[in-house]
Amino acid sequence: MINRRSTLKSMVLGAVSALAMAAAGMPSAEAQNKELKIGFVGVTSGPAAAWGTSNVRSMQTRAAWINETGGVKIGDATYNVNIVTFDDQKDPKRAIAGMEKMAQEGIHYVVGPNVDDGAAAVRPVAEANGIIYFPYAFPKALYQKPASNAVLGMIANYQSGPAIYKYLKENKGVKTIAFVAANESDPLSQRDGGVEAAKALGLKIVAQNDTYQNDTRDFTPVLTPIVALKPDLLVLSGVAPANAPLLIRAARELGFEGLISTETAQDAKVLEEGAGEYANGFISVGGASTPEIASDAMKEFVARYTKMFGEYNDESNTKVYALEYIIDTLKANPAAIDNVDEFKKTMDTFSAPNPYLKGDAKLSYVGTTSFGQKRQLAVPMVVNEYKDGAFQTLFVGTVD
Repeated sequence: MINRRSTLKSMVLGAVSALAMAAAGMPSAEAQNKELKIGFVGVTSGPAAAWGTSNVRSMQTRAAWINETGGVKIGDATYNVNIVTFDDQKDPKRAIAGMEKMAQEGIHYVVGPNVDDGAAAVRPVAEANGIIYFPYAFPKALYQKPASNAVLGMIANYQSGPAIYKYLKENKGVKTIAFVAANESDPLSQRDGGVEAAKALGLKIVAQNDTYQNDTRDFTPVLTPIVALKPDLLVLSGVAPANAPLLIRAARELGFEGLISTETAQDAKVLEEGAGEYANGFISVGGASTPEIASDAMKEFVARYTKMFGEYNDESNTKVYALEYIIDTLKANPAAIDNVDEFKKTMDTFSAPNPYLKGDAKLSYVGTTSFGQKRQLAVPMVVNEYKDGAFQTLFVGTVD
């Protein structure tokens, strides 16, 4: 009788516990999981907000998907993924504060920052606190020895620029090129890299010193002398998504008939709203997927993202990868869960199936050619052309 009562009591308590979890919207298996915090420090407000917003939304979409399906098993434990975010407002000082917050919360893996100044500013904090971070910024010093804690999350302008210029030279007859950039370190650095690539390809540079303030809204005075030179290609170096349509519209209204390109990712909706048909033919680096190479998992990711946020940004085809790489590298070496030195050891030989591409594509770390060590995520280099409200694939490449 005592055993029977004990058994009945246990059953009742178990049922009450299960009902409580259900009432809280929490499956019992998920409630038993540990928590894996992954950080984001980057820009989600202002003219460049689209860059960081696509990061955050990609991470939140993927984390919700993982948690919904029971979490991720790393070693002997199963974890729910919790995304902790911080808007640095494209301010290096705030980026430092954001990375310090991540350190205080015991977070060892952080996605971002999105721009050069922020990525450089947080380096001392990351290195002092055992944080691996995944910037979307291009200074080589972040990824070359003695630096070792930063991992480039996308294709750099000095990797995509030469590929774009070469394609346009060979396929569109481009012979002359002009550059314009915001008067900030990030776009100016990208401009300098573009100039170097153009020279190497034998293109004639007709303008390279024209700049503008990032809060400019009337670009006619900036572009008038450049348009008068009639370059075959106008490069908007490091242009923020909010400024791209304004520059494009101003150039077209001044009568510019050449090609316009950039090596930064853009937002099709912003282009459509800001430039309309003037944006047709605009060339930019796209998200790391196309309909031809996207797997079923990528299609499901896009569907989940769209359902969660009501829209989709093509750039998230690239931004989906950072969290995937972090988790799969931890799965390959569970000791890295709280030890970034173990993570670094794993990077050199890491390989895992790429869930977002058709076929037998692999996730791996690259960058040896550009940085002398593997400090870059291997993602497809997709170059897009904008047309009538959407991006169309111009070509797809790779880097090593």
